[in-house]
Amino acid sequence: MPYLFTSESVSEGHPDKISDQISDAIIDHFLAFDPDSKVACETLVTTGQVILAGEVKSNIYLDVQKIAREVINRIGYTKGEYMFDSSSCGVLSAIHEQSPDINQGVDREIPEEQGAGDQGMMFGYATSETENYMPLGLDLSHRLLKELSNLRREADQIRYLRPDSKAQVTIQYSDDNIPERIDSIVVSTQHDEFDHEEAMLAKIKEDIIGILIPRVKAQLPDHLRKLFTKDTVYHINPTGKFVIGGPHGDTGLTGRKIIVDTYGGKGAHGGGAFSGKDPSKVDRSAAYATRHIAKNMVAAGIADEVLVQVSYAIGVAKPMGLYVNTYGTSKVNMNDGEIAKKIESLFDMRPYAIEQRLKLRNPIYEETAAYGHMGRKNEVVKKTFNSPDNNPISLEVELFTWEKLDYVEKIQSEFGI
Repeated sequence: MPYLFTSESVSEGHPDKISDQISDAIIDHFLAFDPDSKVACETLVTTGQVILAGEVKSNIYLDVQKIAREVINRIGYTKGEYMFDSSSCGVLSAIHEQSPDINQGVDREIPEEQGAGDQGMMFGYATSETENYMPLGLDLSHRLLKELSNLRREADQIRYLRPDSKAQVTIQYSDDNIPERIDSIVVSTQHDEFDHEEAMLAKIKEDIIGILIPRVKAQLPDHLRKLFTKDTVYHINPTGKFVIGGPHGDTGLTGRKIIVDTYGGKGAHGGGAFSGKDPSKVDRSAAYATRHIAKNMVAAGIADEVLVQVSYAIGVAKPMGLYVNTYGTSKVNMNDGEIAKKIESLFDMRPYAIEQRLKLRNPIYEETAAYGHMGRKNEVVKKTFNSPDNNPISLEVELFTWEKLDYVEKIQSEFGI
């Protein structure tokens, strides 16, 4: 019997995502000037206020207040009427030096023996149901909000939009886990004041269905466009008025959108957030590495759906174990345990090896902090960072290295396909 599965996303203007972006912008600045920096940075945002806290080991001093304001300005909180804007909000920093007790378990004289920054388990997931090997409901939710953000910035389009928004997509799947149709779509977007609430709701619904949805559909291949049907139900700002939003409407914290950041509820999650952590923290780096493995496995034809788990002990380089689940979709004559053994021989999952393989000691993290860390475009970009003494540096960095399909041939060779 067909079943329904739902995933959600939130925009860059959502309070929790503001916090994630500020934390990751601070990470990037530390790594830009000192690639060996160890950073754990948490951010809280509320009405007119940003609070930073965390631990740092670095040889560079940063103006974290300026970095926070630049992020808030880029997102679009630039008006006093939002009750949270880049020029007038307070920024309080309680960042201090990292504990030497933690650091001694990570740093080693031989880099390859670098220990894991914490214990825990991390998961990576991939599925063949979309071109970027992501679950369809989450992929569509991200696309809706990224396009809504584009519309907000286009002066000739939907001019009343404010930065905070959420989307949710429910997909109907067949018994064999194939997407059959889009059952429903929810979009809630912050907006300017309207004179009349009924006219407001009608206008927002008209614009979302008439402008946003066609622009998202145009990005999709034909077989996915067909999943939008006359029976798809749209809930647009279902609670009505949504003028008060952002940090004035709801306090934001780093790391509260870990399912949005990963697979929308598909696969599994080890519980550790990503943003605000340098790559010595395996919560982040190993989650990227397991996604890299899972995506390359599906692309190589090992299975249509793959979950990979890795686990660590703090201060220990070698993982506790590697687990693979193909959900019965394996196309090779091996059980999941045998598949895991072969994958373990192909990928060095020690923390230092992950950092080197995926180029994680570069300032690449602010881009991850909204619209998901997985399923994104791998590309090389130039980024500029300003130091407190006004000596800017420009760096070419490669974003989303864990999305590269650079191990497909190696996997196929290992499995004889």
